[in-house]
Amino acid sequence: MDRILNFKNLSLRVRIFLSMIFLTLIASILIATVSIYQFRKEAREYHQDRLERKETAIAEHINYVLFTDNAKNYYYPLTPENIPLIFKDKIYEISDVHSMEINFFDLKGNLLISSKAIFKLDADKPKINPSTLKIIQSSLEKRYVEFSNVDGKTYRSSYSYLKDNKFKPLAILNLPYEEDTEFYDNELQNFLIRFGQVYTFMFFIAIVLSYFLSSYITKSLKIISDKMQETQLNQLNEKIVIEDGSKEINLLIRSYNNMVDKLEESATILAQSEREQAWREMAKQVAHEIKNPLTPMRLTVQSFQRKFNPNDPEISKKLDDYTKTILQQIDTMTAVAGAFSNFATMPAQQNETLNVVRIVKMALEIFNEDYIQFSALEEEIIAKLDRTQLIRVITNLVKNAIQAIPEEQVNKLIFVTVFRQGDDVKIAVKDNGKGISKENQERVFEPKFTTKSSGMGLGLAIIKNIIENYNGTITFETELNVGTEFLVSFPINK
Repeated sequence: MDRILNFKNLSLRVRIFLSMIFLTLIASILIATVSIYQFRKEAREYHQDRLERKETAIAEHINYVLFTDNAKNYYYPLTPENIPLIFKDKIYEISDVHSMEINFFDLKGNLLISSKAIFKLDADKPKINPSTLKIIQSSLEKRYVEFSNVDGKTYRSSYSYLKDNKFKPLAILNLPYEEDTEFYDNELQNFLIRFGQVYTFMFFIAIVLSYFLSSYITKSLKIISDKMQETQLNQLNEKIVIEDGSKEINLLIRSYNNMVDKLEESATILAQSEREQAWREMAKQVAHEIKNPLTPMRLTVQSFQRKFNPNDPEISKKLDDYTKTILQQIDTMTAVAGAFSNFATMPAQQNETLNVVRIVKMALEIFNEDYIQFSALEEEIIAKLDRTQLIRVITNLVKNAIQAIPEEQVNKLIFVTVFRQGDDVKIAVKDNGKGISKENQERVFEPKFTTKSSGMGLGLAIIKNIIENYNGTITFETELNVGTEFLVSFPINK
């Protein structure tokens, strides 16, 4: 603190002098930092490109052995078990030609054959790490590059699928690659030595120039400094008038006066930008509100198409139910569009006396997933709610539950339960998905927060607002890799 006070007590000329020296030092550090970063970046890009070129050339060579050489000379069936036989001798030839170690693993990560000598007495055979194997299997390109450091050296290990002529996976090709950065390290060291020599000379020149410049510009700089401190965006700023200033100071004054003129224009543009931002935020919310009904409408049509049977004795009733669902969603979109056109709020609540059990069951019929289960402790629980908003709450929670379960998961379950508890009707939506991480639990209901690659993160925030407008509550319990349960509570107002 004492050092800060002492610096403030220095004269303006001394402070400008010290500031210019400090800026010179900072500039040199930044230049050196950027140069080091650039050298290392070029080294990484070089090794990345070199590995990709090697990988492409080796893949072409391997495909030639599989589809041409093997067919002509040996004709082993293209199966994972025959990979060691097909490449029994060829793997050493390919490794020598391309100067790369080559390993073939089966689809479970066990080593099939390697160009590196492996002793039969070795207790631990090379094997792909399970986490790495999972990444390879889940990637779109079926390719993954793993980085590791051993004894201060960086290694890249490329993994990619080897497929037969029907694109069926046969094995996993592994190409270990060592990054040799000696050349770039030497170049960087030589650059830093030359840079240090030049910078030392420039630093002494900067000290001399800083001393004279700080003394010269201090005379008029105080006036400019005071005016700049008074400059604000939300007021009319005065221009500076100095007749006997130097050429550089006059140029600075003209720049300041031009800045004052532009500041007034910027204030107008800023106000317009704020209005446009408000418009964009409203547009995002409206888009989300319109998207919510579209999904149930699509699912309803698909469900009707799948279940349609002209000979069903209840076909008229089912057609009536499907028609009502579509019309409800169309009414919702109409209400949203009307509210947006008037810059008003989202559609107002249209409360009606309805059977919550029946409405929830009807909302679930639009989903095609057969692992969604519904149960109710009573056949009828009457409450005063908005039908479309209740359907929106259910469809949003069930859709989130479906998305929370990984596609590759075998046993998928979603339980939707409706029951009465005191003067409240409870709706529980429980899934056995991946759960919510601890750091995200407090942000689940925040607008614009989402862990998905698509969507704007408004769904839970909107339905929370709907529920709270009825003096209801929404809570959740979650456990990682076990599942999540959302519990919605509405007061029963008969």
